[in-house]
Amino acid sequence: MTVLSRPPRVLTVAGSDSGGGAGIQADLKTMLALGTHGMSVVTAVTAQNSLGVQGFWELPVEAVRAQYRSVVDDIGVQAVKTGMLASAELVEAVAELLAGTDAPAVVDPVGVSKHGDSLLAASALDSVRTKLLPVATVATPNLDEVAQLTGIHVESEDGMRRAAAALLAYGPKWALIKGGHLPGDAVDLLTDGSDEHWLRAPRHDNRHTHGTGCTLASAIASHLAKGLAVPDAVAAAKEYVTGAIAAGFALGGGIGPVDHGWRFRGQ
Repeated sequence: MTVLSRPPRVLTVAGSDSGGGAGIQADLKTMLALGTHGMSVVTAVTAQNSLGVQGFWELPVEAVRAQYRSVVDDIGVQAVKTGMLASAELVEAVAELLAGTDAPAVVDPVGVSKHGDSLLAASALDSVRTKLLPVATVATPNLDEVAQLTGIHVESEDGMRRAAAALLAYGPKWALIKGGHLPGDAVDLLTDGSDEHWLRAPRHDNRHTHGTGCTLASAIASHLAKGLAVPDAVAAAKEYVTGAIAAGFALGGGIGPVDHGWRFRGQ
């Protein structure tokens, strides 16, 4: 009888997307596709489909803390990814949990959905800045989230540098500024304030990009759990999500999801 080695363990702390394209569902699909064992702490439940978010209900802090402790204390984790945290109370509780966990943390400071629906209370922004970002190994805001957190409205690559500096001032070890909303190639900037890594990929003409941010952050966490250094983990995650965007498919009447299983098609 062969005893198989266990895969790296990655924990997502995020909201549930009932449509399956983003949130916990996207995270777990990404983790499986990249050869890791995904586990979850559900922070909120959304009623969500390809047209938008029809409603969401956050879980009590004690339920989130209990899920986290249940997984970490028994199974253990080699990386943690956070997504939708909804309220200041949840942000602060999760930040405290991350601070006591010896594993890299990828913080996706989710503020709005792909459709522009708010997923974070305005009162929670300061908690993200002062509690959550300081415990992040990598913070991965898009340009809308950068504007929310720093007040900087990025319109160029030089603006991405200024945004990264402003974000790093809150304490994350690395900032990944996602420039997907800029014209031209899809360009991201990864920096720790000293080293700069510009990641570029051709822009695919595909509107079905629901779940892109969740997928990228989960891919980074998966590669960190495998032992990759941050720049290598981010580069590998960028390659994975670029393929997932290219293969994104129509679902329902609105914006469909990226294809988390794109590498397996045709095999």
